[in-house]
Amino acid sequence: MTRLDPGMAVPFGGDRLAFVGEELAAAFLPGDSLLVSQRSGELLHIRAATRAVVSASIDDAVVAFRTMAGMPAGRRGHFFDAFASRLAEDAIWETILRANKADVLRVHGRGRDVSRLGLNDVSRHDMIAGLRAWATITRRPEHAVARIDHQGWQVEAHRAPLGVIGFVFEGRPNVLADACGVLATGNAAVLRIGDDAAGTANALLRHALEPALEEAQLPQGAVTVLPPLGREAAWALVTDRRLGLAVARGSGPAVQLLGDLASQAGIPVSLHGVGGAWLVADHSADAGRFAAVVEASLDRKVCNTLNTCCILRSRAHDLVPLLVESMTAAGRRLGREARLHVLAGSEDDVAADLFTREVGVERHGAWVTEPFASLIQPADLGTEWEWEGTPEVTLLVVDDLDEAVYLLNRHAPRFVASLIAEDGLAQESFYQAVDAPFVGDGFTRWVDGQYALGEPELGLANWEFGRPLGRASVLTGAGTHTLRLRMRQADPTLRR
Repeated sequence: MTRLDPGMAVPFGGDRLAFVGEELAAAFLPGDSLLVSQRSGELLHIRAATRAVVSASIDDAVVAFRTMAGMPAGRRGHFFDAFASRLAEDAIWETILRANKADVLRVHGRGRDVSRLGLNDVSRHDMIAGLRAWATITRRPEHAVARIDHQGWQVEAHRAPLGVIGFVFEGRPNVLADACGVLATGNAAVLRIGDDAAGTANALLRHALEPALEEAQLPQGAVTVLPPLGREAAWALVTDRRLGLAVARGSGPAVQLLGDLASQAGIPVSLHGVGGAWLVADHSADAGRFAAVVEASLDRKVCNTLNTCCILRSRAHDLVPLLVESMTAAGRRLGREARLHVLAGSEDDVAADLFTREVGVERHGAWVTEPFASLIQPADLGTEWEWEGTPEVTLLVVDDLDEAVYLLNRHAPRFVASLIAEDGLAQESFYQAVDAPFVGDGFTRWVDGQYALGEPELGLANWEFGRPLGRASVLTGAGTHTLRLRMRQADPTLRR
């Protein structure tokens, strides 16, 4: 294909057509690629130069993967230790921080949220702890995960790396260290970080990651970060059939599109498209526990933050005021106020003055005045509130636990679900009925690979796009493996 013409029909989905627009036709040059989402019909243009850069990075990763197969695992452990030690050096960290502050100022100047972009002492500590955890994992003795004994022979199952992992994530530079976890099991990685964090990523590469690879005598292609080439670099990455796994972190349609493209190319994919935890308070809920859980689930805005709270009508008189108090307390800890979004039909259980009381809220870097409480319609129940410091929660009052579960399964991102109930039968019924990979009876922020499992995560997959095959929805470096079978024959006379 050397050109596109305006109005050209492109089949997709088996029985539909998408049409080339004038802008796409004018931009397309010989050697470029055209992709089409078989779900939406969206036409995607990848320039030949971008495809070449991505392909060359994967070339290097393939070579690195094959090279590492003949190296002792201790070298990978050495890499993680060296990476962590460099981040622990104040001079190196200050250099990385300067790059990060420049990214933050640039992005903030464009009116975009920078709450996840900035590095601090907490993120530094978490990155170092995660890298050292990977160093420990690489030094665990290798053993068969299963063995089947037959007469005169046996079969063993051993973990084996997948190959090259393609990893697309938003502008959270600390995730760069998490992504290196794929090396723990012998994989190589090609990363595409959001352009907002390009300066920070480059500083991490130059001053910590690449020197650590060199010190450990690992090939530089073991971890590659693509240069800022826009979204088309991500499209090119997740459609290269040499990938053993494509991982996409972020939110919304962009992540769904990456998943579609990878699946069309026959590449296994791990997606996390929309976050926002749901919390249900049963008739048997302990009020003190409920209040503590709400406040602890609103310490910052990330994917596992409390987003939607369902309260049974029989407890609305005491738990709705507690919800408001706990949200307000959480906001106070952040130096902010709070916002409540009330499902139409639940407003009679909320104090009327909350709908007229005004609070200051940060929106896209600017302060605006909004009511503490406002109404939303049922179509908005799936909204994830991307707040920038002012905790926001949706409230719905329901008749019983069955209604709460029905609404959760229909409108939630099928991610984190928590039930506050002293009734053990209610807890078991909730666990069996709710369509979510992470189910608990307390605060929602426990859903995190490093916090819950002691292994830095590559991503958290919700069930919005389907359930992962044969693994949990926490994807870690230790989980990026396949199983390889090895036969040992003791009786040389065996035959079928």
